[in-house]
Amino acid sequence: MADSGKTLQNEITTDSGKIFARSGKKGVLTWFAFFVACLFAFPILSVTAAALTATSDVWDHLVQTVLSDYIINTLFLASGVACLVAIIGGGTAWLVTMCRFPGRALFEWALILPLAVPAYVMAYTYTDFLQASGPLQVLLREVLSLQYGEYWFPDLRSMGGAITMLSLVLYPYVYMLARAAFLEQSVCALEVSRTLGCSPLSSFFRVALPLARPAIIAGTSLALMETLADFGTVSFFGIQTFTTGIMNAWTTFGDLAAARQLSTYLLVFIFSVFIIEKLSRGKARYHHATNRYQNLPGYKLQGLKKCFAVAACGIPLFLGFVLPAIILISKTLSLGDKQFGIKFITLAFNSFTLATVTACAAVLIAVLLAYTNRMQANFFSRAATKIASMGYAIPGTVVAIGTLFPLAALDNTIDSWMRSTFDISTGLILTGTITALVFAYLVRFLAVSLNTVESGLGKIRPSMDDASRTLGMGPIKTLWHVHTPIMSGSLITAGLVVFVDVMKELPATLVMRPFNFDTLAVHAYNLASDERLSEASTASLTIVAVGILPLIFLSRAIAKSRAGSQTKPAQDL
Repeated sequence: MADSGKTLQNEITTDSGKIFARSGKKGVLTWFAFFVACLFAFPILSVTAAALTATSDVWDHLVQTVLSDYIINTLFLASGVACLVAIIGGGTAWLVTMCRFPGRALFEWALILPLAVPAYVMAYTYTDFLQASGPLQVLLREVLSLQYGEYWFPDLRSMGGAITMLSLVLYPYVYMLARAAFLEQSVCALEVSRTLGCSPLSSFFRVALPLARPAIIAGTSLALMETLADFGTVSFFGIQTFTTGIMNAWTTFGDLAAARQLSTYLLVFIFSVFIIEKLSRGKARYHHATNRYQNLPGYKLQGLKKCFAVAACGIPLFLGFVLPAIILISKTLSLGDKQFGIKFITLAFNSFTLATVTACAAVLIAVLLAYTNRMQANFFSRAATKIASMGYAIPGTVVAIGTLFPLAALDNTIDSWMRSTFDISTGLILTGTITALVFAYLVRFLAVSLNTVESGLGKIRPSMDDASRTLGMGPIKTLWHVHTPIMSGSLITAGLVVFVDVMKELPATLVMRPFNFDTLAVHAYNLASDERLSEASTASLTIVAVGILPLIFLSRAIAKSRAGSQTKPAQDL
């Protein structure tokens, strides 16, 4: 009995030690989440704090002259883009999900492709195509026997042109989320509306659209974030917004204080979008009243309705991807970049290196944060994750300036200490380096990978964690040997999406890149700024080509997101 009691006590002591060790590992992950949250929030906090305390003569000049233009233009641009992306994205999502018409199978994955085209590339492409010496106006004058100035032609370099360009590349945000929402909807609600005398169109407006409203608003909010963050398009079109004002204050006037103050105003705009989105929901809840997931009804369109559906889906795809791709390929093959060769290879290598390093780091950090939330789902861990991922809503210019200032202060502090202590000057250790640029990318795009990783991790049953631990695996081994293989598809998707976003990122790269270090995005922007649009086509086409494959994978994942995405025999409409 004494031996049995001693054995039992040893087992309890051993089990307690294992539990303590596992708790210690959990504590390490929690402290890691806290560290990441503080580190990633610091650029935003530094911008806000510095703007509240700094003084600038340039700021007073901006307030008196152009600040009102920044506010009005930013509001008008955001409102126009919000309306267009909601209409295009929501409408096309419902058509390809609920209706049957020629080309639907192609449209349901191809409508996401315009997201691969950066807005500034779209602006360069259409400007070259539609300008007075472009092929369209030349053909128009030849056919109608007119001279330049004898006919009206829309001016693309205008507010309307900027709204159109941004809407054509950003509507896929609404399309993806709205399509997923329509696929998730319960058939029962739609069938009840039909039995009450609603036509398919009436069911869309009265049932399907309200149920998908949160997804449409969320997609529109993402499009608004990208609109407020855009620099290349509005700068190329000469439209004064907050992003161009921030860059001008920093590069033209050399006044970082004024740039930080403008950044704070832009942050107010962004957080206002979040507040409006939350208030628009109110206390409403959107959920299924049944657990039954039947096959979705399919409405077979006839006559003019069929033609309208093809046009409604085909026009955004053609204008947002097909035509720009044709123009870029044609320009690249006929003219292209005269420096295509060793320099172009260097530019591509720089872009791919930055994108690869950032993607790997973002996925690693996202996995650790998501796993911390899975193990310790408390207020602290959730708050740390939210703080760490809020950078996606912040424009690249704001993130860059918020990163640049504290890094420069840290470098100067280290240099002063080394001078006074060892009489050695260290110079700039972090400022203007690849490390600083990658950090700015991580602040900006961590949320992209985190959302994807959390989605993949959430599909793994908690019972698998319990089974792994009964076999003697700790939290880290469970993550590595069990969770990682299961959610490998989500990890690859997360890495690819971050990779594409970094390839397209322009303002943060312009501000923070090391001296004499250019990427494909910077090279395309510099050529376009010098009106060398044909030469910019090579770098632009490369950026677009890189973004296509991840988007196809993403579209297929959405299509498989629900068992009920199969359709019933089509009903004539």
